[in-house]
Amino acid sequence: MKIYAFEVRDDEIPYFQALSGHPGVELVLSSEGLTADKIPALEKGAGVSVLGMYHYGPEELALLRKQEILFLSTRTIGYNHIDIDYAGKNGIHICNSHYDPNGVADYTIMMILLCLRNYKQALWRTQVNDYSLSGLIGRELKDLTVGIVGTGSIGSTVIRELSGFGCRILAYSRHQNQEAEKYAEYVPLETLYRESDIISLHLPLTRETRHMINRDTLAMMKKGVVLINCARGALMEMQALIDGIESEHIGALGLDCMEYEENIVHRDLKTDIFSNRDMAYLRQFKNVIHTQHMAFYTDSAVRSMVYCGVNGILDMAQGKDCKTQLC
Repeated sequence: MKIYAFEVRDDEIPYFQALSGHPGVELVLSSEGLTADKIPALEKGAGVSVLGMYHYGPEELALLRKQEILFLSTRTIGYNHIDIDYAGKNGIHICNSHYDPNGVADYTIMMILLCLRNYKQALWRTQVNDYSLSGLIGRELKDLTVGIVGTGSIGSTVIRELSGFGCRILAYSRHQNQEAEKYAEYVPLETLYRESDIISLHLPLTRETRHMINRDTLAMMKKGVVLINCARGALMEMQALIDGIESEHIGALGLDCMEYEENIVHRDLKTDIFSNRDMAYLRQFKNVIHTQHMAFYTDSAVRSMVYCGVNGILDMAQGKDCKTQLC
């Protein structure tokens, strides 16, 4: 079976090469994204694997269906860039990827600690030989309440790892997790917002979760709340974050993703005109830590994402059980 892989990064290539020897599998790799104009040139009946920087709505999925391309994988856990409902109704089978939650969980806790210890300001000062302490006093996790929104594999791992710091942990999720209950107290979302000093999101981006952090929900939170997002940028409304930072209602932001980051993250734009004014404005504050959507980025996770991307297509095409199949 021919499988086209798009948006392939250099770090993925060795893992694709390891799979290229499978009998009956022909891999075609491209660093470019799969846009609508490229779909008619794909071989009929092939499989397609993508990442998350391009949107696949009715137009793109209809073109794939016309090419008899019925098996699509995304080498990401999130799948908000694919219209799953349309795909399912039109006979296109979609799967996402899986990787161990430890990398993102570790990164989340790192973000929390960087925010609590004013690391960004400290780093800036040392770059210019300023070793003063004024304004750098931090807080200790043991004295704080941490709210975890979403207790799937990543959220529950964050809770377990946080338990060693001695902090009070609150949790909210539509489905409670028995493992998380060992270390956290499940409470209504409004209670979590009101009582938490730190709030970290670990949810997929859906119609229901989009902009769940907004002006109204921020108003429920403590002054000086620390917000962490290593999931999807659009869980937090950009303008609400800007207003919260400017008013100092938000004490710090640890963001591995931001709304409207598509076509920006994972690209070298240092010599380009940067057109996302809100992102450029928000990240310049002393209490906003912003990284390039890399919480997932470990050797173990990249290997798993590639293997899921290829093997998921093969399993679906052969009628086998695909544990990450979405439709």
